Amino acid sequence: MQFIDEATIHVSAGAGGNGCIAFRREAHVPRGGPSGGDGGNGGSVVLIADPQLSTLLDYRYKRHYKAPRGEDGRGRDQYGKGGDDLRLPVPIGTMVKDSESGDLIADLTEPGTEVIIARGGTGGRGNIHFATPWNQAPREAEPGTAGEERHLGLELKMIADTGLLGYPSVGKSTFISRISKARPKIADYPFTTLRPNLGVAPLTDHRSLVVADIPGLIEGAAEGVGLGHRFLRHVERTGVLLHILEANEMAGPDREPIKDFEVLNAELERYAPELATKPQVVALNKMDLTETREAADALVEAFAERGIRLHLMSSATGQGVTEVLEELWRVVHESRDE
Repeated sequence: MQFIDEATIHVSAGAGGNGCIAFRREAHVPRGGPSGGDGGNGGSVVLIADPQLSTLLDYRYKRHYKAPRGEDGRGRDQYGKGGDDLRLPVPIGTMVKDSESGDLIADLTEPGTEVIIARGGTGGRGNIHFATPWNQAPREAEPGTAGEERHLGLELKMIADTGLLGYPSVGKSTFISRISKARPKIADYPFTTLRPNLGVAPLTDHRSLVVADIPGLIEGAAEGVGLGHRFLRHVERTGVLLHILEANEMAGPDREPIKDFEVLNAELERYAPELATKPQVVALNKMDLTETREAADALVEAFAERGIRLHLMSSATGQGVTEVLEELWRVVHESRDE
């Protein structure tokens, strides 16, 4: 399924039905009087956070949604039926904004959350409401009011405890496939991950971590280099970032772990300053490679001089992965407590 995290839609709530002008005409009833019923209310447009969805794909191809109008009132005091609400499911983490003003209307972060984004019109009153002692045969009724219309922007931000950060091919996808049942594409070339992936990592004592893997960043992502930084929105809600580094010749001649760390943090700062201040756990991956093991001690010391603990792990073999997960758990819950 194609991953779509942005969409623009137009929604129209149903108009209210018109009130009716009618009079009773029945045998053996000498005095009839007004009998026009009210129109029904129009249906509203409602968004629902659905945990079964993970993309806004449906809203990329169909962009206009209209709820049914209310029925008109009828004679014999019969009211029109109200229009049914149009209920639109969206993934958890969807933000709803007004396309014209940019104002945030709703942020659907909890399963089952419902929000009315366009309210249906009110049905008009029939002539039974306009009878008075001096006007016993009113020929007056109200029309139904129009339903609301809105242009909306939908933006999906994944809900996760931890976000993975790193250059392409540092092993983020291998890591998430190691700790969870997620099966992202893994290959020996850059940018194999083209869309975010979510994985649930089980821990001991019935604990778990939800981890978001996003496409790799490179220097210049703010200017659109590589895949840009648009996918960073999916780690904005996380409690901690796991910054994965590598130290081997395949990374490239201009790549060094400390430089990579500084470059990507600068990209975070350019995207959103508050994202750059999130807690980070830093891990050197690919410890199964000889050249990585040979560079590890010097890198641990270099990061320690910057006040950063460098964790050592191998996503391929599982070495050190459990320790990294426990550290992520600790930092996530410390940040929540704060």
